[in-house]
Amino acid sequence: MRRVRYHRHGGPEVLEIEEVPVPEPGPGQVRIRMDTIGTSWVDTLMRRGKNPFGPSTLPGSPHGDVVGTVVAVGPGVDAELHGSRVAALVAADAYADESLADVDWLVRVPDGVSAADASILDMPAPVAALALYVGRLAAGETVLVHAAAGGIGHLLTQLARARGARVIGTIGSPEKQDFVLAHGADVAVSTGDAGWTDRIRAAAPGGVDVVLDSVGGPISSASLELLAPLGRHVLFGAADGLPQISFPALLPLRTVSAFGLLPFRAARPAEARAQLDEVVEHVAAGRLRTAVHAVIPLAEVAKAHEVLESRDRLGRVLLVP
Repeated sequence: MRRVRYHRHGGPEVLEIEEVPVPEPGPGQVRIRMDTIGTSWVDTLMRRGKNPFGPSTLPGSPHGDVVGTVVAVGPGVDAELHGSRVAALVAADAYADESLADVDWLVRVPDGVSAADASILDMPAPVAALALYVGRLAAGETVLVHAAAGGIGHLLTQLARARGARVIGTIGSPEKQDFVLAHGADVAVSTGDAGWTDRIRAAAPGGVDVVLDSVGGPISSASLELLAPLGRHVLFGAADGLPQISFPALLPLRTVSAFGLLPFRAARPAEARAQLDEVVEHVAAGRLRTAVHAVIPLAEVAKAHEVLESRDRLGRVLLVP
């Protein structure tokens, strides 16, 4: 079978397709034959050796939100899973014909759900739901969603709108405005424009109640000044690096929180499972949908990373074996 790894840091060209034996599932694992592999922009950072959360080790192995069929189960795993269509977060060797996944957070894909929508079930949609949970977003509040045209950003916009919030979405370029508005944002603001913070202040004169932020860096720092008193800033990514937060920016009773999905699942499994069940219900009912920018064969994996790094991407980039 094929899998993708990289043995040096660099551009998309360092991604190599290797022929390797089919892996055998260990205790608590299943082996999944892939239908669809959801990619993530953070893997382009790791591929370049710029992991914002720690050192990037070699050889590198991209992670992914996979959809496929269980073709083998490991010791202690219910044999009835064999043959099930599932979604899973695969932390290593996700770009492959077949991969191993832990059984604890597998999601059985509901009937009628497309592979694209199934690809958000085990990570992107739960991350979006958790961001709203940490931010305590309530109906009638104003939320600022950064990178609102991204793989998680456009899900956040839909979920926030469904809660009755007013949504301001930031975009990297004006060409993404229509996409963000179509997915539920009331206002779209390009952070590439000078004075973008002034446009947000004009849209929310009293400040925004919640910032949902996967960008980090200077944009995060500027966002603190946009919060209303008692406003909440939720950081769940650092595409532009970790933010520099000054103490005076926090004085008007603003709070900053950060989270990771896997630590939350370990610490609060019952709450995490309830959130997962909720997003599965939303997807099954068609209330939460993912936009697909490109579907690319696994054999052209370098092209997938080129698209992930492009400025015009809208929604998800999927790989298919």
